[in-house]
Amino acid sequence: MTNPIQDFNQRIIDEFRAHHGRVGGPFEGGRLILLTTTGARTGTPHTTPVGYLPDGGDRILVIASAGGSPRHPDWYRNLVAHPQVTVESGVFTYEAKAVVLAGEERDRAFARAVESDRGWSAYQEKTDRVLPVVALHEITRPGPPNINASSPGEAIRLVHDAFRRELTLIRKELFSGTSTLGAQLRVNCLTFCQGLHNHHTGEDVAMFPFLADRHPEAAPAIDRLRIEHERIATLVEELRQTLSGTDLDAVRPEVDRLTTELEAHLTYEEEQLIPLLDRA
Repeated sequence: MTNPIQDFNQRIIDEFRAHHGRVGGPFEGGRLILLTTTGARTGTPHTTPVGYLPDGGDRILVIASAGGSPRHPDWYRNLVAHPQVTVESGVFTYEAKAVVLAGEERDRAFARAVESDRGWSAYQEKTDRVLPVVALHEITRPGPPNINASSPGEAIRLVHDAFRRELTLIRKELFSGTSTLGAQLRVNCLTFCQGLHNHHTGEDVAMFPFLADRHPEAAPAIDRLRIEHERIATLVEELRQTLSGTDLDAVRPEVDRLTTELEAHLTYEEEQLIPLLDRA
């Protein structure tokens, strides 16, 4: 006899992996990961689609809501028993350590989640259990990140598309009709800024020198991209400063400026470098 929930989850998993994190249905346009845990009793791996919240740095947050069920979801009981998990973002796959937040740290994180989506509050109201909030800390390994791509060129395109999707989500949140900048939205913006900074730093110190050494003819394009990195870094810093306040009217134009310049930069980089990366 088939399990409707397992069948639904498997369809989401298959779609997520086939389209590098893009799915339709109830998760369309949301922040979603695939979380693989080790069964608390069986010791076998189990993969579950789970919504997440950015939290800056090297961790993300997941909430064990189970739709307001009176019981914790299986994936939560699994990670309590076996805290090392695997996270798939659609682009990257990495190991993480799961830490259940407690006390004020849990309450602050959950309040941020409710501020950004009242659905979390509705789930909490349906059950007597306190919905657990779990931080997933990426376990860094030596070497390049594990990107779910078949070529270096595809890897760059997938990373760029991930930035585009996140920026689309942030813009949607910024223009949702609220008048002040909420705590979770600020975290979303700052996490995006840090991720973009890390990506451009990696290109400056690794990819650009690699390509310049093998393709001297690409020097003008690489020089332009380096200059654009500096310009985008300035826009990111200006956005960071604006995020110290709560006025959305000040933040929105900064995000618009960053969006315009970043999209042009990503498109130019893909046109100029993907053919070289795939040849290399």
